[in-house]
Amino acid sequence: MKLEFLVTLDSILRNGSFAAAAKEVGLTPSAVSLQVKRLEEYLGRPLFDRSGRIAKPTPLARELATSVIAALDAVESARNRPTVTVTGRVVLGAIRTLQPTIIPLVLGEIGVRHPDLNVKVIQGDSVELLSQLKAGELDGAAIVRPSSGGSSRLLWTDLEQQPFVFVAPLGDEATAISDLIGRYDWLQFDTSLTSGRVAASYLHRLSPGTRAKFELESIEAVLGMVSAGLGVSVIPKLGGAKISGYPVRQIPLGSHAPTRKIAFVCRSADADNRRVSALRSAFVASYESLKE
Repeated sequence: MKLEFLVTLDSILRNGSFAAAAKEVGLTPSAVSLQVKRLEEYLGRPLFDRSGRIAKPTPLARELATSVIAALDAVESARNRPTVTVTGRVVLGAIRTLQPTIIPLVLGEIGVRHPDLNVKVIQGDSVELLSQLKAGELDGAAIVRPSSGGSSRLLWTDLEQQPFVFVAPLGDEATAISDLIGRYDWLQFDTSLTSGRVAASYLHRLSPGTRAKFELESIEAVLGMVSAGLGVSVIPKLGGAKISGYPVRQIPLGSHAPTRKIAFVCRSADADNRRVSALRSAFVASYESLKE
């Protein structure tokens, strides 16, 4: 019998359903049902009355949960004691736009909080990094969360909602985006990436029939071209440290601007892994520091 089965049982009782518990513990509803079945087989008695339309917990389930909660709280308290040292090595994947902005903050947090933890950072696009995570090649990744929400078999921690903005040369004071599109070439970043396709789709709504003059592999390349006065584009709004290297105008697209969601993701099985938790906490702290 595994400890996580009891954690799942506690979640079911607190949330009122198998489906709600599945979301909290990062499993599918069928996986939650299987854990309950295994626990019932171990105890030799049912934990839920399934005679009605909705499965209701038996007195045994409530008794067991009450007894277990104190033990789980004690374990969690011991686990979170500040004297615990996190050591070893983790492999972190991050999309390119986070490498010069957020990653230095994250690694700085790790250095202060967990000086004995070594982190290897690799770069890739969101789809590629997600595949590597599922294959066990990464311990965690900071990526653009899929518009569908992402697999429930993974544990997602949302970090930032980034609106897209229109970028134009700094010296041009024109206020109408339509005028700027008519005056400059359109610069498009990689449409094989989700963000690139979002930007291309939005351009077609802004100015039907406009075609990209150049398609570039990265947002950095787009910013470099815009800052040189060679075109305009739509990109995700990036942090000040990123923009400062490329003097451009950022023009908000209003309440209907497309957005992308940056999230930290790991395998559900690693949710309690100390090294992975250290990464996740460092990302959360780094994004919180940007709001101060």
